[in-house]
Amino acid sequence: MSIWTRIAEALSALASGESLSEVFEKLRTSPDRTVGFTIAVIALGAKMAKADGQVTKDEVVAFREVFLIPRDEEANAARVFNLARQDVAGYDLYARRIKAMYDADDRALCDLLEGLFHIAVADGVYHPKEDDFLHNVAQIFGFDERRFRSIRAQFVDEAVRDPFDVLGVEPDAPMKDIRAAWRRLVRETHPDQMMARGVPEEAVKLAERRLVAINRAWEDIQGRAA
Repeated sequence: MSIWTRIAEALSALASGESLSEVFEKLRTSPDRTVGFTIAVIALGAKMAKADGQVTKDEVVAFREVFLIPRDEEANAARVFNLARQDVAGYDLYARRIKAMYDADDRALCDLLEGLFHIAVADGVYHPKEDDFLHNVAQIFGFDERRFRSIRAQFVDEAVRDPFDVLGVEPDAPMKDIRAAWRRLVRETHPDQMMARGVPEEAVKLAERRLVAINRAWEDIQGRAA
C-alpha cells in the first residue's frame, strides 16, 4: 500500500467533519510516522507557496519532484494538497506539532525544511515573505541562525555559502574533526537513513541537494588547507 493510499484512508475522517489539522494531530503519534511527515510537508508546502501571494505552476511541479507521485496516486496527492491550502490552521501549528513529533531528533526536520526550500525557489524567485516564512519555521524547529543559513545556501543562489557552516564545524577545527563531520553527514543523508527516521521513500529526493552541498563544502575546505 503506497503512502498516498494510506493518507487517503487516514483522511476518511474528514467526511465526518474533522479538519486536516485535527487528522494530523491523530497521526502525529501513529507508529507510521511517514504519513504524518508527508501531511506536514504538504500542509507547510501549500501554505508556504502562498506566502508570496500566489501558488505558481512551478511550485506545484517542484512539490511533485520532491514527492515522486505515481500517476495512479495523483488524485490522492492532489486531494491532500488542496485540503492543506483550504485548512484554516496556521502554518505554525503544523510546524510545532511536527517538531513535537520528532522531539530531539532534528534530522527529519532538516529534511522537511529542505523540501520547503525546494518548493520556494522553484519559480525562480526567492521572495522576502518566503524567507520570513522559512525563517520562522526554522526557529520553531529549534534551528539556530547558522544552520538556517547553511540550508538556505543550498537552494538560494545569491546566499552566502560558508563551507564550515554546511558541515557544522568551526573554521579552526582540526582537519580530522572536519573530516569526521563530513563523513557523518554523508551517512545521515543516505536514503536508508532517511527512511529509518520517518521520511517516506517517495521523498528521498530531498537528500540530493544536501549531499551535493556537503561534498562541495568538504572539497572547498580541503582546497583551502592545501
